[in-house]
Amino acid sequence: MTPRFDCLQAFVKVAETGSFSEAARRLGLSKSMLSRQVSALEADLGVRLLHRTTRSLSPTEAGRAYLERCQRILADLEEANLQVSRLQAVPRGRLRVSAPLSFGIGHLAGVLPAFLERYPEIELDMNMTDRHVDLVEEGWDLAVRIGRLADSSLIARRLAPIRVMAAAAPAYLARKGVPHQPQDLAGHDCLTHGLSMTAEWRFAAEDGRSVDVAVSGRFHADNGDVLRVMALSGLGVVLLPSFFMGDDIRAGRLVPVLEGFVPQGATLNAVYPHSRHLSPKVRAFVDHLAESFGPEPYWDRGIAPPVRE
Repeated sequence: MTPRFDCLQAFVKVAETGSFSEAARRLGLSKSMLSRQVSALEADLGVRLLHRTTRSLSPTEAGRAYLERCQRILADLEEANLQVSRLQAVPRGRLRVSAPLSFGIGHLAGVLPAFLERYPEIELDMNMTDRHVDLVEEGWDLAVRIGRLADSSLIARRLAPIRVMAAAAPAYLARKGVPHQPQDLAGHDCLTHGLSMTAEWRFAAEDGRSVDVAVSGRFHADNGDVLRVMALSGLGVVLLPSFFMGDDIRAGRLVPVLEGFVPQGATLNAVYPHSRHLSPKVRAFVDHLAESFGPEPYWDRGIAPPVRE
């Protein structure tokens, strides 16, 4: 005779807590009911599962082996129930998302209409900023981030590779020459990102070593879109993620350089607070982004091989 589910659950809870009283409290049952369920289970199996004394309660040898199997069975059942409930749940409600400014405007915004059409019960609240928002403290459901993730309290899902490229306008290269080694950049005007006219650019040599090169130039900015415009104007060499320059490279307005020394790439990630029960609206949004960008993002088509990792 197969033991009933409620008897299995009663035995597991009693064994885990070491107390009929505590197990009864957690299950919302009377102590006498719980005792009858465990006794019925032992009768069905024809074996004693628990040592009972006036001062202690512990599993027998057979009880310990049975407990381990029952715990796995109950965990599998819980996971199955959770998966079914997720399939049945309709994504709905307000979804608050933070994303980098340039990527958000240039690429993320383009895939949002299809998402909202697909899920009419979701209200989307977007925050475009390069500031790393505190998801928990500020109440955001998830963030789209580029690069390495240092916050281990967040769950990350990789959405797409981000290739970093060095490029310049044809007019600039005709005037200043084409760099063939990362060290050649010392003689070039480099458009740097940040607060300083000087910077270090890192490349990956063919043997796998990292090559750090000090660069400088007459222009720097804290925004990739501005640096791209300066590169198009022929003011120097720029080092940017390919999602800024894909159209320009395909059209010949910018020319990749140092392709044999592919700069170290990054990744596009969706990050969200740790939660065992991920809400349907967050899951739907993350899945949509993964489908929209994928392992070979559209901005890299026709311009470069995949990122070396």
